[in-house]
Amino acid sequence: MSEHVVPGHSDGLVTLESADALWVDLTAGGAVPTGSGACALSPAHARVGYVLLGSRVVPTVRTAGGLCGVAEIEVRRAAADLNAVVIEQWDLIRVGPFRRMPGQQRDTRALLRWRQRISEEVQGPGTRSRVVQRESRWPLLLAGIDWHQLLVEQTREGAQRTWWLPRAVVRLLDAAEHAETRWVQAARNRQVTTTATGTPADLPQPRPANARKTGSPKTQPVSLRPYTRELEGQLYSVLSRKSGMSRTIAGWACAVCRTAPATVLDHCHEHGYVRAPVCQSCNTQERPDHLYSNDIRVADRYTRLFHTDVHDWLRHWHRCTGCRARTTLPLPHLAAWTAYIACQPQRPTHRASRGRRPCGILRVSWTGSQNTPRSCLLTVTVDACPSGEHRVLARIPYRNAIEQFRGWLTETAPALAAAAGPDRLDGLPAHPRPVIADTAGDGLELF
Repeated sequence: MSEHVVPGHSDGLVTLESADALWVDLTAGGAVPTGSGACALSPAHARVGYVLLGSRVVPTVRTAGGLCGVAEIEVRRAAADLNAVVIEQWDLIRVGPFRRMPGQQRDTRALLRWRQRISEEVQGPGTRSRVVQRESRWPLLLAGIDWHQLLVEQTREGAQRTWWLPRAVVRLLDAAEHAETRWVQAARNRQVTTTATGTPADLPQPRPANARKTGSPKTQPVSLRPYTRELEGQLYSVLSRKSGMSRTIAGWACAVCRTAPATVLDHCHEHGYVRAPVCQSCNTQERPDHLYSNDIRVADRYTRLFHTDVHDWLRHWHRCTGCRARTTLPLPHLAAWTAYIACQPQRPTHRASRGRRPCGILRVSWTGSQNTPRSCLLTVTVDACPSGEHRVLARIPYRNAIEQFRGWLTETAPALAAAAGPDRLDGLPAHPRPVIADTAGDGLELF
């Protein structure tokens, strides 16, 4: 069989080098930057049965000459999917660094592990110089994507450096990691019924040249089951120790966005109860942006959490048995809500092309904890405001913040308020308060 594209045959094979050139050429006009070496260089696994191009797993085929090739039509399909991705530069997701939690990064089935690879590239003494040397020749691509062109580094005074990627790219890499995990698992299942060939146990077996016509795990539809409260009331400390839990989580769709595959179990850090399986993008969006252990920056993503997608997020947070019974939120979330919603009238504004818009950067800190509600105090400030640096908007006791949140929940989501806490059915309005999207929040500097 020829190693080059056969004119007029869309299913002709191309060599890995030709596939790299075709991938770069087809994606040149897309919003997501790509680079050469997607099929031939690490972390591609062309020699063991597949390569990752965007969110697709493209199987490799052995040619008559013993070389690896891929189907041209699969490269074109992957390029078309990537070109359809739209990037909003202001909608960023933090991708590191994060404090390592017990049990993280132990599951080696997801061979892409893109978050770990990015952290290894940008962190550690001497790492930057090695990265520059490698980038001068071949940048480290992830699923054929040149993430270096999209990575945003932010450094704030008194806080460590953080790295951010557009949300669309985070979802794309999560989908690639999930597709690879499923492909590897399917390949392992096939190996059980075949004779061992000496292939490493942690990688799938290369496919023979004539296996192309019989179909592949990539072409088999993978159905994600919706989450229907199977884990409600269970403790994360217990479930996280169970074997095979990662595989179980991967079978669910994200309980928040309901489109992406779930990858982690989100849980309440105050009460310890599991909320639901979610994708990495939603889990990162839900995580408060801590500057210190008791100080968070109220970022632009709270527009979605408390405005446009408020019902989905309130329902998700109240999947925690403790939060639902007390009709409250975990302290960092309650602090962010207090700064973003309860203190909105006190926030300074300035003139803009369309009326007035909030100024400065919201920040909220607290003393004490939710375990000592009498002494816990929330302090809401605005940094970098022309009317006064570090201007204090309000100091609100923890108990008052809870009462304000309960009243707002009753107006915003009556059904959720009725299901939370005892004797909450009286005095609920017949219709919820309309949620108005914040169309002015198009800059990270505002929030």
